[in-house]
Formats: sequence, C-alpha cells, structure tokens
Amino acid sequence: MPVPLDSPCVLQVLPALASGGVERGTLEMAAALKAVGWRAIVASSGGPLVPALEALGATHVTLPLASKNPLTVWRNAAALEALVLKERVAIIHARSRAPGWAASWAARRTGAHFVTTYHGTYNEDLPFKRQYNAIMAQGERVIAISQFIARHIQERHGTDAQRIRIIHRGVDPALFDPASVTPERLAVLRKQWQLPGDAKVVVLPARLTRWKGQAVLVQALALLPPPFVAVMVGGGKPKFRQELLDLAGKLGLADRVRLVGHVADMPAALMLADVVLHASTDPEAFGRSVIEGMAMARPVLASDLGAPPEVIRHGQNGWLVPPGFPEVLADAIGVVFALPAAERQLVCDRARATVLARFTTEAMQQATLDTYWELLSQAAPAEAA
Repeated sequence: MPVPLDSPCVLQVLPALASGGVERGTLEMAAALKAVGWRAIVASSGGPLVPALEALGATHVTLPLASKNPLTVWRNAAALEALVLKERVAIIHARSRAPGWAASWAARRTGAHFVTTYHGTYNEDLPFKRQYNAIMAQGERVIAISQFIARHIQERHGTDAQRIRIIHRGVDPALFDPASVTPERLAVLRKQWQLPGDAKVVVLPARLTRWKGQAVLVQALALLPPPFVAVMVGGGKPKFRQELLDLAGKLGLADRVRLVGHVADMPAALMLADVVLHASTDPEAFGRSVIEGMAMARPVLASDLGAPPEVIRHGQNGWLVPPGFPEVLADAIGVVFALPAAERQLVCDRARATVLARFTTEAMQQATLDTYWELLSQAAPAEAA
C-alpha cells in the first residue's frame, strides 16, 4: 500500500471518547498531527469528546470498539481494514486491548504500521488474561507511559527493549499555570466546597475507587486537628462514596470531609490546595494528578510506588510517602505544613520547573510524532497473504 509521506494519515483506536487520560491523550495527539499537516482519524464507539475532537479538524469514525465480544472484534477488524485502505492510513495506533486486537489484524491485512500505548498494568485475574493483555505489547513500537510500565512490559511479555519507547504523559503549562487562575475562580470553588477561611486544605484528585487511597486520607485526617479539611475531587461508584461518608461520620469527621465529584476547573481546584495528595495503594502507571499539582506549584505528596518516584525527588520537588499507612501520611502532611514558608515555596518552584522541563503536553506530542516518523522512514511490514 503506497503511503504519501508528505501528508501521512494516523488512525487512533480506543473504546470510547468519554473522559480520562487515554481520551485526553488521543485528542492531544490528534491536535499535534493536524498541527504538522498530517491527517488524523480516531475510531471509537463515540462519546462526549467527539465534538472536541472534530473541532480540532480530526475525523471520527464510529465503530463498536468498546465491545470485547470476539465476533464484534472480528467485525471491527474488517471495518478497520476497509477504513485503512480507503483513507490510505499509514499508522494504526491502538490505545486499548479489544480495539488493539482488531487494529492488529487490520494492520497485518493492509501493511499499515502498528503502534500501541501501554497505559496501565492490566490485571491478570482470569485465565488467559495475560494473553489478552499481550496485544498491547505487540506493536512495532510500544509506547510505555513511564519507566515503571516499560519494566512491567518486559517482565510480563518479554518485549524487546528496542521496540519500547518511554513517553511520559504531559500537561499544558499554560492551562496549569498558577498565574492564570483568578481570585474569582478560587472564590467560586471555595464557596461550593464550603471551606472555612482558616481551612488547611488537602486535595486528593482521583476517581473514587478503593485503590486510590481516599479511605487512607480519611483515616489520616482523624489524626490531624482542625482546621485540616480533606477534599476529594472525582466521581465514582455511589456505594464506595457512601462508604467514605460513613467512615468520616464514624470518625467524627463529617464536617471536615468534602466529596465534591467532578470539577471542570482543575487548575483552580489545585490552587485551593495547601497540599495536593496522591495516595494510591496500588502501583500507578503514571499519575497525571502528580504533575498537574506540580505544574500549579503546590506541595505534592505522592505514594512511593509505581511511576511517581520517576517524577518526584523526595524533599526536592515534592514528597514521597509509603502507601496505605494513615499514621505515616498524617505525619508527612504535618511535616509539610511545619516547613518555613520560604522553604516550602522553594520546593513548589522546583516542582513547576520539573514539569516545564520534562512533562509537558508538547514534549509528549513531539516524542510520539518522532516515533511515528521513525516507522514511516523504514519499510512497511509485509502484508499478510
């Protein structure tokens, strides 16, 4: 299949365009492709981010890619094959497993290059789950979102290190900029969250799920005196939300715990934090909330496992805390608040400098474009018979 190298086409495939880091990364790469004059197509089952994608000048194709049904996956493969041939797609970039299987088959049938991004550790709690997960390690180039994930890929799947490209997630430093957040935006959230004027605010931005550590924060708060307040930003299952509220009530903390759900203005939410907390008790594949808090020049405490230690140097640009121990977390929060203001600000300044140097959206986009171009500069894989 001849590929016009002056204007290559990249097809990204994922289950849906709802919300989350995978979806944001998809839109960010679509924007980068259009910016350099390439064509960008995204195939998914649709979702609320489709209009935003199309506003970038990218094309969306609706397919039932969220389905894990083998027959549907096979049909998706045929539909993707037809799309690749029609649009002369040069690269298929898979961002999830079920779409990845369909994309892999389509790539083999058409001779398009196949790239994957390994976004998480993926559980192996069922028979054959490792084989199912393995498709994400079978790209000609496998993008790992952290060194931790790169090691995981090699350990689980034996992937050749030469095929792995470590490309960290990034944030837009113009959006996540302390200087851009107005007092009015802060006042709106402060009122919504019903924060007392003297509150010492610990913000944990993460979806409400057990391994993200919200319960650990509630238990740590019981060891900290007023006016410490915990604000948990993110949606989740109502049952776990109620469990957290019940725990707070049992510990006498009902008036010091806020579960505020999804917040559209995350820069302002982080600016209201005296401490931004990452408290995951399972290894995090990357932890975008860590670099978002650092970009806003806030004190960031993160669990010392998974990818956050690649970003944070303890005591230099943030603090690392052993996960799952309320007493240790409470002590660590107390240490941060006890620091002289000038010393704490120096750590925060270093945090933002770290993000500007290593963890921007632009850096992620450029590294991914470089990976695409690396493949286009070599011969396409042989087309299947």
